[in-house]
Amino acid sequence: MSRAVEESNRAMLRARDAMDRSYDKPLDIPALARIAHVSEAHFIRTFRATFGETPHRYLQRRRVERAMYLLLQTDRDVTDICYAVGFGSLGTFSRTFRQIVGESPTEYRKRVAPAAAVPTCFTKAWTRPSSFG
Repeated sequence: MSRAVEESNRAMLRARDAMDRSYDKPLDIPALARIAHVSEAHFIRTFRATFGETPHRYLQRRRVERAMYLLLQTDRDVTDICYAVGFGSLGTFSRTFRQIVGESPTEYRKRVAPAAAVPTCFTKAWTRPSSFG
């Protein structure tokens, strides 16, 4: 692997790590591109080539994954979870959750919660969304 490719991969990992750490905060492409030390257009193209999805879709998926965990491990209401994971509106959260998981947050909680006796590692493997849409 060339030095340029290695540095590009490191830059994308820095941005992805920032998204993983701060998924619940407002994140935009200009800020993420600055973290990666590249232009906005280059960041979007390179991120997608590196990770197989756009930065926006990655961030939405991370937020939904965290929401899935909170739905199963807490008794917080859906609206509270929506804002806790970084969505700005309940409508966007519910629509995105359904696109990724295939059911509403409430339906997910009702369907999966009784299986809580299953070890967490298995539950995560079975319920992890594999892609957007």
